Amino acid sequence: GEKVGVVKVHLYRPFPVEAFAAALPATVKSIAVLDRTKEPGSIGEPLYLDVRTAIGEAMADGKTSFACYPVIIGGRYGLGSKEFTPAMAKAVFDNLKEAKPKKNFVVGINEDVTGCSLDYDPSFRNAMAGTYEAMFYGLGSDGTVGANKNTIKIIGETTDNYAQAYFVYDSKKAGTITTSHLRFGKQAINAPYLIDHADFIACHNFTFLEKYDMLSKAKPGGTFLLCSPFEHDQVWDRMPVEVQQQIIDKKLKFYVINAIKLAEELGLGARINVIMQTAFFTISNIIPLEQAIAEIKDAIKKSYGKAGDKVVSMNNAAVDEALKNIHEVAVPAAASSSITMPPSVARHAPKFVQEVTGKIIAGFGDDLPVSAMPIDGTFPTATSQYEKRNIAVDIPVWDESICIQCGICSFVCPHATIRMKAYDEKLLANAPKTFKSTDCKLPEFKGMKYTLQVAPEDCTGCGACVHNCPAKSKEDANHKAINMQFQPPLRAEEAVNYDFFLSLPDMDPAKLKLDTLRGSQLARPIFEYSGACAGCGETPYLKLLSQLFGDRAMIANATGCTSIYG
Repeated sequence: GEKVGVVKVHLYRPFPVEAFAAALPATVKSIAVLDRTKEPGSIGEPLYLDVRTAIGEAMADGKTSFACYPVIIGGRYGLGSKEFTPAMAKAVFDNLKEAKPKKNFVVGINEDVTGCSLDYDPSFRNAMAGTYEAMFYGLGSDGTVGANKNTIKIIGETTDNYAQAYFVYDSKKAGTITTSHLRFGKQAINAPYLIDHADFIACHNFTFLEKYDMLSKAKPGGTFLLCSPFEHDQVWDRMPVEVQQQIIDKKLKFYVINAIKLAEELGLGARINVIMQTAFFTISNIIPLEQAIAEIKDAIKKSYGKAGDKVVSMNNAAVDEALKNIHEVAVPAAASSSITMPPSVARHAPKFVQEVTGKIIAGFGDDLPVSAMPIDGTFPTATSQYEKRNIAVDIPVWDESICIQCGICSFVCPHATIRMKAYDEKLLANAPKTFKSTDCKLPEFKGMKYTLQVAPEDCTGCGACVHNCPAKSKEDANHKAINMQFQPPLRAEEAVNYDFFLSLPDMDPAKLKLDTLRGSQLARPIFEYSGACAGCGETPYLKLLSQLFGDRAMIANATGCTSIYG
């Protein structure tokens, strides 16, 4: 019921002075001009200056419907891709009502250095009756974004619903979180901002439960769909206690499906998109299930038809199998898990990494105040070692009895997560119980011990090491010196083993035959745990350069993948 309004300037140049003045009512008392740009050193942003000038000229020419010059203040919004939500818009109007409104303000950023930001209530939302809001958290390259683009097309084209979709992901091509925001309903959707209060939330990667606070965005009584590597009668005890409590407190309906297992059995690899899409339509009942299945299969034909009939039939089979493997989990009355959400970065990480980088990784980067940012904008390097992404479903496990110590697995590893060392046997005195070692077969290190160790929390599970391993068991040709195994039960003990491995002295480069493959792999890489895609073919070369030349290497970089993973 408040007397407020909005004027949108669509034609900016040439600025329409008369049309702008005519759009302002005679009752106007105060105006806030929002610019989506910052002009350091100027007395105001472009639109703000134009509005002041336009109103001044119009009043001088007698072309305004108001006699008194209104209060005009300028502000900035949406900088750095920040959201502009109804709560922020309300904060602008609230500021205008003040006797002395804040000038040259910014909204959406916590500007605690100059104190020019407006406070707002993030819980304030526009009521959108009849609009269904869904969020999907996926892993880059698992097909989640593509499937949701098909989903919004199906709903928009086969029903009388209005539809809207936003997709959020970073520059990494694979292996990082993607978020899909879908809205649909009978009324026009006027919501140019991301969802923060969803009817439906889907988590397509089980490890996200330990890293992201996804269910804080769930509406009470909403639905939660989880892609779980554990069976429906085991999954509850495998979840962090914080997630369990949110499900209980918000009275969420909880469904699980082992999409990873189904995709592997059907030959789809890590592409779980069609399976999860089918689960969404089955649970949400947005459109009749038979119609949804027909539309999904039609979209499969359009999307994968060029790949051949075999690929189409595999994806159609994924739809059919998904229908049989969706399970609702009975939610207990109390949280019982012994698992807690770990910090987003390692506890021993430097202060800046914990307080800034860690919050960005956890998805709270927009909440950071300006004072948290480095004055010169430079971020410290060598921080990927603290991230511990835990995105691998399977990791390589070493069989020391078969290994020929060739170093090929370490050589081809894109992320430097398989390391090898030769060391004095005395150093094993304090080794963890499950730490593996064997006699070193390299002539120059005769009498020493040798270990090949994987970093379980940094490995992406690409399998390049296993694929290239030449050593096979004489009894079983499928069993090699390294073999992929399910990561979750191995993670804790192998993380301890890896920490111990890193504590062993690094090899002296002067004593290594760096002109040989295995000699080079005994040198510690200083290009490690990059953000490259699983199985990347570029990063092993950069890693090798770091082993051969260390900090003496000068690498000139051009725009491309290297700008992202490096």
